[in-house]
Amino acid sequence: MASAWERKHHHSDLEKAAAFLPRLLAEDSLTSNCHSQTIVGVLLFVDMSDFTALTEKFIQSSGTDRGTDELAQTLSRFLRDILEEMLTFGGDILKFAGDAVLVLWRAPHQELAKTITLVLQCSWQIQKKYGSRDTPVGQKVQLKIGISAGPMNVVFFGDGRRRHFCICDRALNEVCEAQELANAGEVILSATSWELCERHRLRIKHLAGKRAVKVTGMDQMSWSECQDALRKLVQHPVSHRLEGEGAMRPALVLSNRPKVVEVLGKYIPETALMKLDDRLPLDFFSELRPVTSLFIQLQLATDFISTAELCTVLLNASRMLLEILCPHKGKINKVLLFDKGCSFLCVFGLTGEKLPYKSLHALQSAIQILNSFSTMFGGKKAVSVAVTSGMVFYGVNGHPLRREYTVIGQKVNLAARMMMHYPGLVSCDAATYAASRLPPYYFKELPERNMKGISHPGTLYQYVGITKESIFGMGLTKERSEYAPLLGREKEIDLFVSCLKAYKELGQRHILAFEGMMGSGKSHLLTELAYLGQAAGHRVVAVELLEVNVRQSFSAIRTLMARALGLQDCELCSDKERMLQTKLRGTIEESSYCLLNDIFLVEFPVSDKVRDMGEPQRKKELHSTWAKVLEKAIGGEFGIFVIDNAHFIDPASWSIMSPVLRNVSLFMVMSLAPGYARTESFCKAAADETMSHNITYLHLDKLKPSAVVQKVCQDLGVVSISRDLARFLIQRSSGIPYYCEELLRCLRRSDMLLSCTRRRGEKGEDNWESLTASAVEASPLAASSSSSAGDDGRVCIIRPDVNLENAVLPVTLKEIALAELDRLKPLKQMVLKHAAVIGPVFTTQLLSHILPAGIRHKMNCLLDMLVRDNILKWLKNTEVPEDVQDPTKGPATSLRAESGVERSSPSKTTAERQSGVLAFCVLPLQEAAYQLWPERQRVALHHKCAAFLERHVHKCKSCSQGDFVAFHRFAVTSTQDGGSCQGPADQGDSRSWEALVLAGEQMRRDRTHATEDAEDDLQQQQAFMEEDFGVAGRFLAKSEETTELSSKSDGKHSGACSCECKAIVESVLVPLARHYLAMGDAARAFYYLLECAAAYLHVSNSYMALVKLNEAEVLRNSVEKKANVIACFEEAVFFSLKGEVCCRTGRMKLAKKMIREALSLLKRQFPRTCIGALVKSQVEKLQCAAYVARRAASLPQEARRKRLAWLLQQSRCLSLLEHLFSLEGTSSGQTFSRLAARMKANTDRAADSYRAADSRHR
Repeated sequence: MASAWERKHHHSDLEKAAAFLPRLLAEDSLTSNCHSQTIVGVLLFVDMSDFTALTEKFIQSSGTDRGTDELAQTLSRFLRDILEEMLTFGGDILKFAGDAVLVLWRAPHQELAKTITLVLQCSWQIQKKYGSRDTPVGQKVQLKIGISAGPMNVVFFGDGRRRHFCICDRALNEVCEAQELANAGEVILSATSWELCERHRLRIKHLAGKRAVKVTGMDQMSWSECQDALRKLVQHPVSHRLEGEGAMRPALVLSNRPKVVEVLGKYIPETALMKLDDRLPLDFFSELRPVTSLFIQLQLATDFISTAELCTVLLNASRMLLEILCPHKGKINKVLLFDKGCSFLCVFGLTGEKLPYKSLHALQSAIQILNSFSTMFGGKKAVSVAVTSGMVFYGVNGHPLRREYTVIGQKVNLAARMMMHYPGLVSCDAATYAASRLPPYYFKELPERNMKGISHPGTLYQYVGITKESIFGMGLTKERSEYAPLLGREKEIDLFVSCLKAYKELGQRHILAFEGMMGSGKSHLLTELAYLGQAAGHRVVAVELLEVNVRQSFSAIRTLMARALGLQDCELCSDKERMLQTKLRGTIEESSYCLLNDIFLVEFPVSDKVRDMGEPQRKKELHSTWAKVLEKAIGGEFGIFVIDNAHFIDPASWSIMSPVLRNVSLFMVMSLAPGYARTESFCKAAADETMSHNITYLHLDKLKPSAVVQKVCQDLGVVSISRDLARFLIQRSSGIPYYCEELLRCLRRSDMLLSCTRRRGEKGEDNWESLTASAVEASPLAASSSSSAGDDGRVCIIRPDVNLENAVLPVTLKEIALAELDRLKPLKQMVLKHAAVIGPVFTTQLLSHILPAGIRHKMNCLLDMLVRDNILKWLKNTEVPEDVQDPTKGPATSLRAESGVERSSPSKTTAERQSGVLAFCVLPLQEAAYQLWPERQRVALHHKCAAFLERHVHKCKSCSQGDFVAFHRFAVTSTQDGGSCQGPADQGDSRSWEALVLAGEQMRRDRTHATEDAEDDLQQQQAFMEEDFGVAGRFLAKSEETTELSSKSDGKHSGACSCECKAIVESVLVPLARHYLAMGDAARAFYYLLECAAAYLHVSNSYMALVKLNEAEVLRNSVEKKANVIACFEEAVFFSLKGEVCCRTGRMKLAKKMIREALSLLKRQFPRTCIGALVKSQVEKLQCAAYVARRAASLPQEARRKRLAWLLQQSRCLSLLEHLFSLEGTSSGQTFSRLAARMKANTDRAADSYRAADSRHR
């Protein structure tokens, strides 16, 4: 929502944007043709001490994601407070530098003395109020302030795309020096400002060997003196005051002149402008996202360089940066001439600007920048570049009247430190090194250096770029396991064998091209095919191209020819020359060998023939020679040529390779990725009738669920895995091998998995943990039918205290998903981010409820576009009712797009769309979009979702619409304080219910069908059905009827008839528990976990009830030390539900133990001995129904319903005990069974009295 100030004063989008700019950018400076402007004033430079160390502590305390978010929020609150003081005293916030701020007070020269006093008073106020503040991680934040005054120059520079400004000259140098001299809590005056100030007001201390002075005290200005000084500042007369606060900021005088609007917009980041244009609330500007930061420092002697020269330097540097960064989607975020000298902060991977391999793009840009700037400024020592990769807060920081749009995080600070400590080179951190996927010879390890505030930076590297080793490329890097076969690629291997046989026996040349998305296993497949070719006795020449190769002319042809000719093994230049002369004898003339010098790094003498050639003729001869060499290299003898990542073949190489491949008899295997020009070329060639018999173009399919299970078992070294783990990996990986590997690596690194050896039929202890283990291992998915046949073997399961739904998406998969997300426009991204909070499946009503009001009217149109982009899919109800399904065919719908998905069509009406259900096509995209939210915004959205869903927390109409735990909401009233839905969500409840039912059915199918598909493929043990887990407790049907408020319903259990409760538990109750967990509300989360367990028992799904009770137990254990978090009634329900699960699964002894514990918590003791049973039986006979009725009538409604909830829960527990003891067949068992029946009868009569009283008082 917009603030009161914004609603009152923001009359145009441009005025909203003005908060991102200083007052200094007035109309006269924007419209003039000057690149610099001289002004007079006072500068204040405030910096936080030990901010880098504070950043490290947040990361160590809360982890990368949450720590970054907490750091940004702490910094934002602190900056808001100190900026409030500066704005109140008339300051103009010029620049932000992370934890530092540069502020200007413009004043006529004759008013500098009073203005310095005004700024000093502002500084003292800041130090007094905020000079030392505690943080959540135990480290104090303290401020250091420097002040200078005098004339200074403002430099404007940039181009048609982006503009920047900087303050320079002596005043800036002095304020930086003053701030450096200050200790925490101090204010330092520069030499010039000390000469100009009102000395009679100040108490100072001289600094040894310095002209600057430390201010130790001052005589404060009166209110009238402050107002007089403010009026004499150079500023525009129009000012705005934030309602309810004292901050005042003179506003930019804006006009409708197009030139002003255009120029002003160039000073604001493009992403911020786009979001302003879309009228998004400021709360939705910010994100947590992984980016690559690039810091550049120029060593400029600003004391000896003129303003005109500095302006030229900055203009040329910024233009060169933009030329280098734009192809790589990098952005200049800041240009600073203070804090760390002349520095540029550039960022890769921002919203809407993300490319795959962003770390590699950043390194390529960095080496170009280093080389270009070194040439421009006369040597590499004048330039240093640092590159880091990791999580940052990217968004709005500062004050409502003056803010910036920037990146904040540990990795940004690390890049700034590395830039200072490793001059004259490109340095990078370990994360960038790993993410670039470049071979080690592109880097050199750097010596460790002590960097202020950085305790453990990890291994740091120098990026050296292209070396002699990289000139000749590398072979296939994927290693083949001798013990583990390649899974799921039998069709591709058979095709390779048949084509190779035809080439060998019949001489049929062939190119076998495999296209697959990133992570589909192309490299592993080519490694396997290369091995098979070598095993068959053939010569195999294999190369792997990298993304850097596509930007290096002739790199692909050089690599292929060098490895085909064996040059990669030659150390000396003379060895390469002899090898070339031996291999190419008779292929090219002696006079043409010199044309190979540059490409193979040899030194053949330049022949007279070549020396006399003109440039066009020489170029033509060069191409002809290379074509002959290529033809000799790949067509001279029988062999197999393997090119991994052939889409990275550079254009220059392709101009030579293309005609040769058409004419030379060869057998080549290559892998390609979609979306590249080279891939399209091969695809068109394969479709060409003249070429199709020589090219086979095959798209790599995703792995089948059975292959995913086999791969996981193979990687873990186990014979089987639990169904929950299989379901998680099948759904999250989408059948892509790399995704599966990364997910599994993340689970193992987080210690979420547990391997155990277990014999079938082995009996464990009779406790809840044993029951949980037996449920998990009841029907594991084995890698093969032979694996499942044995009695022994290692099984991998999920740790009991782990909920895989809360598993964080690995950074590598998040990068891939965000690259897909950032191809979309901001409004589409905003809709997806809101949908991601709801979950993988969502209804349009709920989405509309949580979307900002300004974009709700666009929702349907945006959803249609996202469906066309294959990001989302519409769902429709095609499921045949269970009671008429053919049991041999299984469910009528599946996860496949053709059976359960409705694609967008123009004929769909608006009314239909308003009650629609959609799902994410790829789960990692939903998780990545969700993780972009900062915590504050995320919690607010979860609260909205919970408020909407709580309208539908009840059974379906056929089951009387009560709570699943009878009268639960009245027993624990605090759980219903979450607010109610307002606006669109209040209308059309019947449609909302229908949509939630449809969504729930899809969620249930998603949970159950993934592993069923794997079972069908593996053709092993009998399919595991959650509803068939354990022994069905049908005897509970009768007792459940007594728990309903209304006795008019004669409906049966959903286990026996088709009802909507199965769907509602999936789409309402399970999400509510998740929303409240995300909000940090343990009490409400526990409430809904109990409702989930009761609902699953209601629909006869004991397995999922057990799963939810385990989640509840983990939550209960985490808060058991906190008082009054979980109510006594809910503790009783918890044990009661456990007892019911035990009963349904045949654990009778354990069930009785749990029920007794529940009754004890419900203050209804059940005896343990026969004597106690006889005594208790006599006591029960003495109960007076009239007394109970009178007491029920005397209680207020809230207390009466709470008591009724307790009675109904007691009745349910006693019903269970009656049944359990009746099964014993002993005299003591019959005694206890009769007692339980009598106690239940008394309890039911009491419940009837309370019902009757409640009905009379309605």
